[in-house]
Amino acid sequence: MLNEVANGGADVTEILETIGLIHGGDASGWYDAWAATAKRNVARAEGTRDQVSKGLAYLRAHNYWRTAEFLLKPEDIRRPLAWTSQTEAFDRGLQALGIAHERTSVAYEKGALRAIFYPGPAGWETKPLIVFVGGEDSTLEELYFALVPAAYRRGYGVLTYEGPGQGAALREYGLFFTPEWEKPNAAVLDAYLNTHSKPPSIVLVGMSMGGYFAPRAAAFEPRIEGVVSFDVCYDFLDIARHYAALARAPATSGSSGVSGLIDSVRWTFGVQTLEEILDRSSAYRLADVAHRISGDVLILVGAEDEFIPVAQAAAYVDALTGARSVEKVVYDRASGGAEHCQEGASTLWHETFFDWLLRRFPVLPNLP
Repeated sequence: MLNEVANGGADVTEILETIGLIHGGDASGWYDAWAATAKRNVARAEGTRDQVSKGLAYLRAHNYWRTAEFLLKPEDIRRPLAWTSQTEAFDRGLQALGIAHERTSVAYEKGALRAIFYPGPAGWETKPLIVFVGGEDSTLEELYFALVPAAYRRGYGVLTYEGPGQGAALREYGLFFTPEWEKPNAAVLDAYLNTHSKPPSIVLVGMSMGGYFAPRAAAFEPRIEGVVSFDVCYDFLDIARHYAALARAPATSGSSGVSGLIDSVRWTFGVQTLEEILDRSSAYRLADVAHRISGDVLILVGAEDEFIPVAQAAAYVDALTGARSVEKVVYDRASGGAEHCQEGASTLWHETFFDWLLRRFPVLPNLP
């Protein structure tokens, strides 16, 4: 949650006061504490006339509701309220702040995929379009805080979307994850390009498990000229085996972190058992497709990532035999970026990413 402070999605003392009410391992108490903080922010938003204060209070409420939902069982009856509350607060926040955005719904299989396009400031059309997708437990709205304000300040437009297994696609349509991420990615790109001019180039960024989704899509999508793994996710089966072992070990099987992750993966994959998770996970690996990626590749790595083994980055680099360029950046503890997706140090990966964009996709001057 502290990661969201910089872009208006939380405030420090609110976070500290909230976590002070939560006892370790108590997922229900976790929900109650964050939901109470969210409700206080909604009440604050509704009671203020200043539109900036109103908008920021709604955005904080969104993130507190999202966090409240995070550790609930998939079937928990409190999930629907937390879900509608977080999406409503987010929309009210953007409206109050006057943040330009376009919501779309893209037909896909038996349901739809949500997307939000955030145009940049004047001149954004001359720069690469950044497309941003999340990971295993992502929602569409949370992507805003991770990248959109930072991109806007640098003059870029951003298209965010959620695929099957994420957000409303999972909760409202029962669409589960697919290893063939090029399919939902293509559906979203097609819908965008049907109503917008073709950008000079398209760069796809994948967050967390999106470090698999984005490269997988880029391997089959010639419109993607650059792809970023934020962080690396070369082989999800490797990760699943580790957490399956923790779930089976007496010393760690009762951990709320382990059980929460296993429950989440069961839900997003549409399976019931650990064995089914392991079976499905074998398809989520880049070893067989990485050679097809022909554009520029940026790989970000946290040296002490608790979810993804650092060694996956080297294996990914070795597999990128057809890429135009490959850059790997490892953040150590001293830098502050050693955690998964550089949690708590978003300025570090933003610095790396936007410098990489300028080097690999320079903006040409308008010629007379």
